[in-house]
Amino acid sequence: MQRVHLPLMFHTDTIVALATPGGAGAIAVVRLSGPEAVPIVEKIFYPIRPSKRLRDQPSHTIHLGHLSDGGGILDQVLVSLFRAPHSYTGEDVVEISCHGSSYIQQQLLQWLIRKEGRLARTGEFTLRAFLNGKLDLSQAEAVADLIASESEAAHQVAMKQLRGGISNRIKKLRKELIDFASLIELELDFAEEDVTFANRSNLYQLLDILEENLRRLIDSFALGNAVKHGIPVAIVGATNVGKSTLLNILLSEERAIVSEIAGTTRDAIEGEMVLHGIRFRFVDTAGIRSTEDRIESIGIQKTFEKMEQAQVILYLFDAVTFDEQKIHAELVELQAQYPDKKIFIIVNKSDLSQVNFQGDPPANFLTISAKQARGIENLKNALVALIDRKTLQGQNVVLIQSRHYEALQKALEAVLCVRQGMGQNLSVDLVAVEIRQALHHLGEITGEVTTDDLLGNIFSHFCIGK
Repeated sequence: MQRVHLPLMFHTDTIVALATPGGAGAIAVVRLSGPEAVPIVEKIFYPIRPSKRLRDQPSHTIHLGHLSDGGGILDQVLVSLFRAPHSYTGEDVVEISCHGSSYIQQQLLQWLIRKEGRLARTGEFTLRAFLNGKLDLSQAEAVADLIASESEAAHQVAMKQLRGGISNRIKKLRKELIDFASLIELELDFAEEDVTFANRSNLYQLLDILEENLRRLIDSFALGNAVKHGIPVAIVGATNVGKSTLLNILLSEERAIVSEIAGTTRDAIEGEMVLHGIRFRFVDTAGIRSTEDRIESIGIQKTFEKMEQAQVILYLFDAVTFDEQKIHAELVELQAQYPDKKIFIIVNKSDLSQVNFQGDPPANFLTISAKQARGIENLKNALVALIDRKTLQGQNVVLIQSRHYEALQKALEAVLCVRQGMGQNLSVDLVAVEIRQALHHLGEITGEVTTDDLLGNIFSHFCIGK
């Protein structure tokens, strides 16, 4: 594995940081990692049993004692000891569990820094874990995704990645590609003798397998991205069809103002909720109509912007003014304008008027009464049904990192170039260049190929104590 030197981010010194959220709490954990972690803590830690020196204790043990810097006692604490290489970072790690007073936390950090500890940078503990071979790069990114997960589905996807789901799949792809490359490279060595070592039909079969696996991973990104960031749902329609009432009933709170006055909603109002482990981001928009009001016109323009950004559109109609032809016409126009979006036609206010179609109702059609909360569960179930939960709950790998998506796209392009080159009987050395490119892009995902800028960008998004 190609490791890089990070002069600004990685040193052989000992780092220290608060590993729990800042502010007062029941307890706080301060973490140290590096060759001097144990000696630094020994300077301020006094165990209950004086004969139990920290330096003599084995890994994965916990010790009760007091903190003092020569004056009075700061706190009674528990010190957890993890010896290299059997620790998160692969270095000696010490974790001090103290009481969660803001004063105690800051005082302890100052003492440790004065004893030659250095305040850790963002993500530096996990960076050291990567550089010491405890995690590959995709697993390191999964740590950040796990911390940021806000729903069951996001947690499941991050856990699969942390346990090596993507890494194992990429390693398998790289092995197949390396086997392919080794035969091609062997032919290069004997190019003058015009010797063929690789069975072309076997190579084409291998390319088929590589392409199929790459495409499957790339296609999973749409699901993974929706799970990670939440599925944006735009609630749109004419004025006074009940968009704000629907938002409020979905969120179980009075988020949007509800009024009989047309044009009340002039800006996009957003709210989130989790349905069966999936996060949805609902946006209530300004009613679509012709208006000379400049402010309302800006709101209507934002409605169309939110429709562009959404993955799902809930288009509301009023049951009282129900017009079957208008609904069909609006749906045709919407589907032509947004062919890649899921569109639901929802007729609201079913408590005031019955809805009867002369012909067949459109697909994804629902009648509701937002005011009386009728049909809302059917709507929620229809939204959840959009997600392929079998993929999330099974052993399938789902991409959630745009960096992985881009690298796989480039790897697929290189594989397609290999196929094209072989079909055109290009020289073996030209084909080998594309194979190396595919290997390079796959290696970027797991960290077998890295740069300082890439690592700096990834770990800058971590919290300091991780």
